[in-house]
Amino acid sequence: MKGIVLFAHGSTVASANDAVHAVTAELGRRTGRAVETAFLDCAPPTVADAVAALVDRGVTEILIVPYFLTTGIHLKRDLPRLVEQIRPVYPDISIAVTEPLDGHPGLMEILVERSQGAVRS
Repeated sequence: MKGIVLFAHGSTVASANDAVHAVTAELGRRTGRAVETAFLDCAPPTVADAVAALVDRGVTEILIVPYFLTTGIHLKRDLPRLVEQIRPVYPDISIAVTEPLDGHPGLMEILVERSQGAVRS
C-alpha cells in the first residue's frame, strides 16, 4: 500500500497550518491514498509522526511531497537528515522524496492567473 506525506514548513499561525491540513485532505481524496501532513517547524506533526501514522495504517511505500516552492536549505539539508533518521526505524518501508513545486508547468499558470486578477486599470 502506498501513502503520501505532505511536508510543509509549519507556522506559528494556526490558520496557515490548517490550510496545509486542508490540502492534505484534498490530496488524499483525489489520489485515493493515505495522506498525512508533516511540518518541519512550529507545529506537529513531524515527519516521523506522519511516517508512523502511515505505517500504522498499513502503508509500505511512502512518498514525501514537499509543499515548498524551491529547493532551499530545508530540502537540501533538513529533510534528507530527517529521512535518514527515520529509515532505520522502518527498514522494510520504502521512503522517497519528490521535487518541490518550482519548475512544474502548472505553477506558472497559477502565477499568470493570480497576476491577471491583481492588475488594476
